[in-house]
Amino acid sequence: MFQRILVPTDGSDITRKAVDTAIRLAQSVKATILTISVKEPFPYSAISEMQPTPPQEFFDAQERIALQRIGDVRRTCEAAGVPCEAHTVEALHPWEAIIEHAQREGCDLLVMASHGRRGVSALLLGSETQKVLTHCTLPVLVVR
Repeated sequence: MFQRILVPTDGSDITRKAVDTAIRLAQSVKATILTISVKEPFPYSAISEMQPTPPQEFFDAQERIALQRIGDVRRTCEAAGVPCEAHTVEALHPWEAIIEHAQREGCDLLVMASHGRRGVSALLLGSETQKVLTHCTLPVLVVR
């Protein structure tokens, strides 16, 4: 069935539910969990020198946050006895990075959280999960 399950994490409570669901599924089919945290690129502009945060400080903070997020998933997997591979990537569009990572790592399922927005707010805000669903050819399990 599924052998490599990718669970993107943004550190939110709803993502925790997706992680827990993915772990239970992985336990039942003896799969490996892969987790990814997408870092934001530095917002370069014509006036970069006037940015309140220097680029290296920004990159270091992004890496620290991403490592904490994937570390949380890794520890949860270890406690459940599920193998886990964890990665961080930098991307302008997280949904693209998620799909590319899933394909590159040979994943056969994505488990993602949905905030359950409806109506105009869903249209205006969109979501990374919705974009993955729209553009990905792999199966996606959405957890609410």
